[in-house]
Amino acid sequence: MTQENENRPQPLNRSDFPIFVALQTRWMDNDIYGHLNNVIYYSLFDTAVNRWLIEQGALDIHAGEVIGLVVETHCNFFASLAFPQQVEAGIRVARRGRSSVRYEIGLFAEGEPLCAALGHFVHVYVERDSHRPVAQLPEAYLKALAPLER
Repeated sequence: MTQENENRPQPLNRSDFPIFVALQTRWMDNDIYGHLNNVIYYSLFDTAVNRWLIEQGALDIHAGEVIGLVVETHCNFFASLAFPQQVEAGIRVARRGRSSVRYEIGLFAEGEPLCAALGHFVHVYVERDSHRPVAQLPEAYLKALAPLER
């Protein structure tokens, strides 16, 4: 293996993620090349994490006092995904700070052992009205994040 290949990101296994969220691709997600357009991967990342937070009772998108603002994103692509595939998004917390969380998300074709795409994004949690970072993540968020941390 060359030095260049050693430094190239590699897909992760399902076992690298503690939680999975099932997501359905849509007809409009495919681009002219017959696979999901690159911007769709970022949408799937955002959907998987926010769905988890909503289902766990942490995020109230309409009336919650705390919201997450994305301040950083990244994605590595390893294999194509396309409509009408079911996608399984593995989620984990890579780092948690006082008011921020770095989520890592692996997008897997249904039943596949390696992720087709691996991304991360950083949420900074802020007060909804002031958009100032919270002093500490609320207890509901800490409870929702616990299963995602290893």
